[in-house]
Amino acid sequence: MIILAILCVILAGVAGYFIYRAYVLAGLLADQLDYTDEVEQLSEYMYRMIDEAHRNMKRIDRLGAFEKEDEAGTTFQLLKEVIDNLNEEFNGTQEEEK
Repeated sequence: MIILAILCVILAGVAGYFIYRAYVLAGLLADQLDYTDEVEQLSEYMYRMIDEAHRNMKRIDRLGAFEKEDEAGTTFQLLKEVIDNLNEEFNGTQEEEK
C-alpha cells in the first residue's frame, strides 16, 4: 500500500512537471507567433511606403528630369530595384501560401 502511494506521488510529480513544461512552451510559441506577425506587418508597411515613394518619384519625373548619370537618377534607379526585389519577394510568398 505504501509503495502504491509513493508511485502515485511520483506519477503526480512527473505529470505536473510535464504539464508545467507544456504550459511554458505554449507561452513561448505564442510569443514567437506574435513577433512573426509584427515583423510581417512592418515589412508590408515598409513595402507600401517605398512603393508610394516610387510612384511619387515617377509622377515627379514624368518629363525625364532625373538623369541616370547624376545622383538623383542613381537614387531613383536604386529605389526602383529595391521595390522590384520586394515585389518579387512578396509575390513569391503569396504564391507559396496558395
